[in-house]
Amino acid sequence: MRVPEALRERPFRLLFFAQATSLLGDGMVSVALAFAVLDLTGSASDLGIVLAARATPLVLFLLVGGVWADRLPRGKLMVVADLVRLVTHGAMAALVIAGEASVAWLAVLAAIGATASAFFTPAISGIMPHVVSDARLQQANALRGTAEATGRIAGPILAGVIVAAAGAGWALAVDAATFGISALFLSRLTVPGMVPAPAQTFFADLREGWDDFRSRKWLWTTVTAASMGNLFFAAYFVLGPLVADRELGGAAAWGVIAAGFGVGLLAGTLVVMRIDPQRPVLVATLAVLLYGLPLAALALALPAILIAAVGFVAGAGLMVANTLWDTAEQRHVPPEKLSRVNSYSWFGSLATQPLGMLLWGPVAVGIGVDTALWLAFAVQTAIWLSLLAVREVRELPGQRLELSGAQEHE
Repeated sequence: MRVPEALRERPFRLLFFAQATSLLGDGMVSVALAFAVLDLTGSASDLGIVLAARATPLVLFLLVGGVWADRLPRGKLMVVADLVRLVTHGAMAALVIAGEASVAWLAVLAAIGATASAFFTPAISGIMPHVVSDARLQQANALRGTAEATGRIAGPILAGVIVAAAGAGWALAVDAATFGISALFLSRLTVPGMVPAPAQTFFADLREGWDDFRSRKWLWTTVTAASMGNLFFAAYFVLGPLVADRELGGAAAWGVIAAGFGVGLLAGTLVVMRIDPQRPVLVATLAVLLYGLPLAALALALPAILIAAVGFVAGAGLMVANTLWDTAEQRHVPPEKLSRVNSYSWFGSLATQPLGMLLWGPVAVGIGVDTALWLAFAVQTAIWLSLLAVREVRELPGQRLELSGAQEHE
C-alpha cells in the first residue's frame, strides 16, 4: 500500500500521529462521560449541564487562544494544552472510579479541559501550512480527518466495551492517557518557516483577525450557518444517549451509533482525497446537508444498526464539508493571521452549542423527545439550504489567490 505523500514530510507525520492518538481518546469520552453522568443521575438535563460546561469555555476562550497561537510557537502551545487535558481527564477518571464523582465536579473538570482545547484548536489549524507543502495541504487535512474518523469508530466501540465491563471511569482513564502520548509526539515537532505576528497590543491582534474574518463573505456566512446548525444539532448529543439508554440497549448501542458516524467520516476522507473541486465551498455546503439525518433516524426510533447506517452517510458528508472548508480557509487567509481568523470561525460555529446543550433536555420534557428531534432536523436542514443563496459561497475558487488581501475581498 502506497504511503500518502503528505506523511512523507516529517513535521506533518509527527502531527498526524499525535492527532491519531488523542482523537481516539476524544472518541471514547463522548460515550464515557455521557454514561458517567447517566449512571450518577439518569437525567438528560444533568447530561446537558456537563456537556454545556465542556462546550462553554471552548467558545469563551477561542479568541484568546487564536491570538496567542499567532504569537507563540504553536507546537509548544499544543503540548501544554495536551498536558492540561491529561490532568483534567485523569482527575475525572479517578473521581468516577473512586465513586466520588458528582455532576458539579465533572462539569468543572470538563470546563478546564475544554479551556485547553480552546488554545489547541486554532493552533493546529494555524500550524498546518507550516508542516506540509501547499500541494499536499488538502491531502494532509483529509489525513487529519482520517485520524478523527478512526477515533470516532474505534473510540466509541472501545469505550462502550470498557463501560460495560469495568465502568465509565476506566474509559476516561484511557482517554486521559491518549493526551500524554499526543504531547510526546508534539514535543518532537519542529516547525520551519514560522513568522511571528508583529508586536502590538492584544486587542489590536484581535481586531486585525476580526477585520480579515468579516471581509470574507463566504467565511462569515458559512460560520453563521454553522452556529445556528450546531444549536439545533446539539439535540443529537443530549437526546441521542437518552434514546439509546431507554429504547436501544444502553451504552453499547450508543457506541455502535457513534461508530457508524465515525465510519462515515473515514469514508468521507477517502472521497475528499480523490476530488479537487473548482468550487470547494459550494461542494462543502451541499455535502453538509447530510449531517442532520441522524436526528431524523433517532426520531423514527430505528434500530441502532440502521441509525448507525444513517450516521455513516452523515459522517461522510460532514468530513467532505469540513476538509474543503478548512483547506479553503488555509489557502485564502494569510498565514500570519490564520490562527486568529480560525479562532473566529470556531468561536462563531460553537457559540450557540452550550445553549443547545442546555436547551434540548427541557425542550424534550416539554414537547417530547421525538418532536424535539424532528424540530431540530427540520430547522438545521433549512439553515444549510439558505447558505446556497450567497454568491461567494457558490463561486469561491479552490486554489490560493495570488493577490493582495484587498484585491481578494473585492
